[in-house]
Amino acid sequence: MVDAKTDRLIIGAGAVGLAIARQFAMAGDQVVLIESNTSFGMETSSRNSEVIHAGIYYPADSYKAQLCVKGAHMMYAYCAAHGVKTSQLGKLIVATDHEQEARLDTLLKAGKTNNVPDLKLIGKDQIHALEPDLRAVAAIHSPFTGVVDSHNYMAALEADAENHGAIIAYQSRFIDAEKHPDGYHVRINSQGEEIIFACQTLINAAGHGAHSVSHAISDIAADTIPPHYMAKGQYFTTTRKPPFQHLIYPVPSGGGLGIHLTLDSGGGARFGPDIRWVDQPSYDVDPADADRFHQSISTYWPALQRDDLVPAWAGLRPKIWPDGSYFQDFTFHDASIHGCEGYLALYAIDSPGLTSSLAIAEYVAEKLI
Repeated sequence: MVDAKTDRLIIGAGAVGLAIARQFAMAGDQVVLIESNTSFGMETSSRNSEVIHAGIYYPADSYKAQLCVKGAHMMYAYCAAHGVKTSQLGKLIVATDHEQEARLDTLLKAGKTNNVPDLKLIGKDQIHALEPDLRAVAAIHSPFTGVVDSHNYMAALEADAENHGAIIAYQSRFIDAEKHPDGYHVRINSQGEEIIFACQTLINAAGHGAHSVSHAISDIAADTIPPHYMAKGQYFTTTRKPPFQHLIYPVPSGGGLGIHLTLDSGGGARFGPDIRWVDQPSYDVDPADADRFHQSISTYWPALQRDDLVPAWAGLRPKIWPDGSYFQDFTFHDASIHGCEGYLALYAIDSPGLTSSLAIAEYVAEKLI
């Protein structure tokens, strides 16, 4: 027996799920968004660098390239209109030796192909003028890159969705779903009470839980569901006030963007993430890894001392490849892949998912409409 009906039921209240709920609610649809945690963004969306990425690193025909560049423009405009703090500090991707310098040309071409605004390659004199304490032989300067208050951004998305009629149910866990001629019957546990929702469209934005959600939907063949891997990234902060005005990134390697330095709204520095592949969720930070962090950071900030580093937090990035040897794009599975109309699953929405969230929501709406 069905307890309630809605047009769109969305699973997962991270930044992407909230943006999708807002998108459909503002279009006049009935929307229910369920989230197993007690509030929004308590997993991937709240455990990252809060960077508004410019879209430099990604292949031109990828979802990440298209949706990151578009999403960054949308995020700056959205946050300005909703009183959410952003800081367009700019970023320097630095080469600390001549071998790395040769790789900057490839990044610069990729960024320009992706229509990232105002990118330029600068040398030691220009670097010194911008950041006297930075050690580098060359750098890409990306003025478009910034940081965002991710909590208040998600709070604004939540308010927008609810103000347009969306129902957001926290402490509500997806159990399973059955395909019916008119859509899906979705069974959830909401604060101990079992409820069955009928929906025309079911959207899976459950992050690390996306794979298990798909496995619990009738008529979805298991061989259409990609594997799930987790890349853990640790962060450290510092007791020192950083001498930098820009975000500082090393040349990327090993499936990540390197241990970079970002600045928070108070001017403090945070470093990370590193990358390690794990089998079980864990948000612990190993204090002993300060040695490895210091070794990496000191290549571009020599004045930093090992004892200046303090363990901060860790995040888990959802992956569909088990290492960094393949480029992992945002992955959208619709009926053309799994054979079930009205169901869309989002997999591997890692960085730059936060930056891309508004653009992803637009893409999802276009795909389903």
